[in-house]
Amino acid sequence: MGFRRNHSAAFCRIAGLAILAAATSPLAAQAPVTTRTPATPLVAHDPYFSIWSFEDLLAERPTRHWTGSEQQLSGFVRVDGKLLRFMGGGGGEAMVQRSRSITPTTTAYEMEGGGIRLTATFFTPALPNDLDLLSRPVTYLSWSVRSADGRPHAVQLYFDASAQLAVDSEQQRVTWGSARVGDMTVMRIGTSEQAVLQKVGDNLRIDWGWAQLAVPQQPGATTAMIGMGDRGAFMEGKQLPADDLAMPRLAHQNRPLMATRFDFGTVGAEAQTRRAMLAYDDIDAIEYFKRRLPAYWRRDGMTMAELLLKAEAEEASLRERGAAFDRELIGDLERAGGREYAELAVVAYRQTLAAHKLVADIDGRPLYFSKENFSNGCIATVDVTYPSSPFFLLLNPGLLEAQLRPILDYAKMPRWRFPFAPHDLGTYPQANGQVYGGGETSADDQMPVEESGNMLLMIAALAKVRGNADFAGEYWPLLSRWADFLLDKGLDPENQLSTDDFAGHLAHNANLSIKAISALDAYAELARMLGKSGEAGRYRTAARNMARQWLTMARDGDHTRLAFDKPGTWSQKYNLVWDKVLDRNLFPDALAQSEVRFYLTQQGPFGLPLDNRKTYTKLDWIVWSATLADSGADFRSLVAPVHRFMRESPTRVPLSDWYETTDGRQVGFQARSVVGGVYMKMLSDPALWRKWASRARGAGDAK
Repeated sequence: MGFRRNHSAAFCRIAGLAILAAATSPLAAQAPVTTRTPATPLVAHDPYFSIWSFEDLLAERPTRHWTGSEQQLSGFVRVDGKLLRFMGGGGGEAMVQRSRSITPTTTAYEMEGGGIRLTATFFTPALPNDLDLLSRPVTYLSWSVRSADGRPHAVQLYFDASAQLAVDSEQQRVTWGSARVGDMTVMRIGTSEQAVLQKVGDNLRIDWGWAQLAVPQQPGATTAMIGMGDRGAFMEGKQLPADDLAMPRLAHQNRPLMATRFDFGTVGAEAQTRRAMLAYDDIDAIEYFKRRLPAYWRRDGMTMAELLLKAEAEEASLRERGAAFDRELIGDLERAGGREYAELAVVAYRQTLAAHKLVADIDGRPLYFSKENFSNGCIATVDVTYPSSPFFLLLNPGLLEAQLRPILDYAKMPRWRFPFAPHDLGTYPQANGQVYGGGETSADDQMPVEESGNMLLMIAALAKVRGNADFAGEYWPLLSRWADFLLDKGLDPENQLSTDDFAGHLAHNANLSIKAISALDAYAELARMLGKSGEAGRYRTAARNMARQWLTMARDGDHTRLAFDKPGTWSQKYNLVWDKVLDRNLFPDALAQSEVRFYLTQQGPFGLPLDNRKTYTKLDWIVWSATLADSGADFRSLVAPVHRFMRESPTRVPLSDWYETTDGRQVGFQARSVVGGVYMKMLSDPALWRKWASRARGAGDAK
């Protein structure tokens, strides 16, 4: 029924702003910037709960899901009776946007109009070393208002979240309601059908579960479930109407809204703040070999009401934790690679996490599933986990284990009959077995060397940062099978796909060969750590011999070839970075430095092409290639055009990793987790890697 409730207890003022850091941060004082990005994360949790602004100005157009479909969050203020818009499209004059900031956990906008200054923040405490917190589908919203002209002003603020958050298409019917939870009013909206986990695919939005807007008790707060046409009440200076009860109805029909109104009364020089929480309860999150798994936060039976109460109680302390995390991470990123690198990594942060879903298996063990956003919609793709792995190796190695374990368990099943590693586990959100290429029936169009090498390298990196190979030991016969395959097929790969499958099949792929050789050496190190000295010696010797052969086969003057049989060609040898990061010394450092020198002569305005065949590139691989550089200046020179792409790309979508180096236009892919690969530079500093990875909580780093 209709809730128009008054609330009490104001919240603390939100700190001032500067791009990529709070104004109180020493980093902001050193290097304040106003970096434009192709899109801005607002509410970014997982592939279904991921809302962005695709514009420079928050009040320019409606907010969108990462796929580009509208998922409107809208905001207005009345100042001394004058209507102004601060978020989304629609009526009223747009406020003047003075700044927009992005940190790993927070996006904030500062607006002016009508003699007031409004600060709107979106805080998502996505701290990777705390899985209970990371898995919470809750973003904190706050609006801080103060006089900007020294005069008192009467201010009311309105915010709504639309039914679009809970439907794949606005042709679906929705229903809604509201309830009291503690001192909060919690509104929710969802589809009438509630077809949980029924649809699979790429360009899809969730159409089960419940979008929720929770409004704690505060002065001058009222809430109501209304239709789009009822917004006029606020615009005309009236109270919100009673709840709209005409349901169910199609989502586009007088679009249902979860709305809240705050009457600030008279506002002077001292800021007043109001707050809310936007959340999503997906009930069941992933289907894993026909078992429906809940989000990780649900593993012990917690309800959504209990979660919201806990989240509301912890808000102040979480903001402090988030601010401290942001300051420290940004500082370390800048020290590792310079300011432009730090900004690129900060923009990649929430995008990386929001392309995954964290769930609990039947025994409570965390499992972490990626989605191939706008590349084919696969779930748990190994060559998507591979480029994103540096992010998790740095910030919580257990989250990488939680991605690898489902692949390893699948590959142990009799149904996976190939001597190489799988590519994926299905199509998101159903992880029921590989669908890519020949699936489980044929070796055609698979990535045999690619995925086998990826798995061995990632498992070896886990062992290095943990100081033990226990995880590898659980799957040793399987890893041995893949190592034997690479020993036979890895030095001079046959005609096959690699992770850069958009470039087509390629035989004698020199970069793929590096992966196989390094993976064999990684397997040798795992064997050594497990006390298998004989096996370690054999594979270490084999890898060293293959590396010597590679140098002869690949050399082409002042650089190395794309393919062994193609003189006059070149490619990024980004797979060589593991030899440096894992400190294996298979290949001479002179090789990496000669490659870097050559790369610096091949750059386009927006970055280094992937290879000589096309002018397009991959954002993640450029940073891996740049990490080969011993010189900080060379690293920064390779990263600078990528930063320019981030600032100037004409394609307004969440950060694309596949784009043209000539004009910065997206070729394909967006909002993918692979941008987490930019954290590879942090792994090249052993002290930084140990510092951050050691903070992960619990057994296996992940619990």
